[in-house]
Amino acid sequence: MKDKKIKEELEQEVETSVDTETVEKEETSNEEATKEQENANSSSEESDLATQLDEANEKCSELNDKNLRLMAEFDNFRKRTLKEKADLIKSGGENVLKEMLPLVDDFERAIKSMETSEDVEGVKEGLNLIYNKFIKFLNDHSVKSIDVIGEKFDDEIHEAVSLFPAQDEEQKGKIIDCMEKGYTLNEKVIRFPKVIVGE
Repeated sequence: MKDKKIKEELEQEVETSVDTETVEKEETSNEEATKEQENANSSSEESDLATQLDEANEKCSELNDKNLRLMAEFDNFRKRTLKEKADLIKSGGENVLKEMLPLVDDFERAIKSMETSEDVEGVKEGLNLIYNKFIKFLNDHSVKSIDVIGEKFDDEIHEAVSLFPAQDEEQKGKIIDCMEKGYTLNEKVIRFPKVIVGE
């Protein structure tokens, strides 16, 4: 009986040691599996990060290329616009000058007729026609004369040449005479009228 008991104890110890070894093996294999899984996760994370980095670098290169192309296009546009503006400035007055040529022709005819004509009234009438034609030309191009006689003096749009004693109180501070007409182009003063102001 004692032998049987010892035998049972030995079997239990063997079983326990086998169980312990199995548990230790299982624990070791679980640890190795965990380490392998961590390594696999780590390497998959590294490959994911590397892939993301490659994608980001590629996108950055594309954006940089697009940016360089846009800058080049804008620079070309700017140069083209500057050239067009320069051409407009250079030849902008061409149409106006073409329209003035008939007036020059009229003046030449008037000068020629003044040399041979004895009819002073006809010459005056011809000069008045040319003058009216020229005033119409100016009005057609938005150039208008500034009417100043009797207006209150304003140093923003008038240039005082001299002061003259006013004959009555109403003329004080007002324009009595105009020495040189002023003109506006599209409501902007292009030549200030030179005036005499009453004091």
